[in-house]
Amino acid sequence: PGPEHAIYNTSAVVSPEGTVLATHRKIHLFDISVPGGITFRESDSLSAGETPTLFPLHEELLPGVAAGVLICYDIRFPELALAMCSPSGGGAKLLIIPGAFNMTTGPAHWEKLIVARALDNQVFVAACSPARDESGEGYTAWGHSTVADPWGEVLATTGHAADIVYADLDFARLEEVRASIPIGKQKRGDVYELRRLK
Repeated sequence: PGPEHAIYNTSAVVSPEGTVLATHRKIHLFDISVPGGITFRESDSLSAGETPTLFPLHEELLPGVAAGVLICYDIRFPELALAMCSPSGGGAKLLIIPGAFNMTTGPAHWEKLIVARALDNQVFVAACSPARDESGEGYTAWGHSTVADPWGEVLATTGHAADIVYADLDFARLEEVRASIPIGKQKRGDVYELRRLK
């Protein structure tokens, strides 16, 4: 279908007062085939988003602190998270990732990817998942909503049943991590482009 009929996997960020602060359209569609595991083709029914999504957190309580939104498969693309977290790209200090990893990729990759994005960007990552429905009707999600900190520690997690995850995000700790291991200041953009040798 044409763009006027496109359907997107979309996540809305809503304030406690009910104001829509941001909407993110999933950028990377889940088209995979794992032998003996799962085959899935999101692109058969959905269109890809085109724009990274950032929004300011509570301006009075956390002035100048931005958050970025990824959806599920977007977490596998470190370049997207880096673009959102870099000072030139918006400087997100929190990545919020609603996702529904399956029973093949969830146990193998879900927590590792959450921690990897937290470490890559020295940010907090809050990833939420639907609870697992083991009735055999429809999609079975891995569950395990998780929050990781900029040091790569899992601050809070849950199992596969319905639950709520709480975590205190200490943005002073984020700055401490960035000061002690200043990868943001040490990046070598001048050498990251690979060229084929003749």
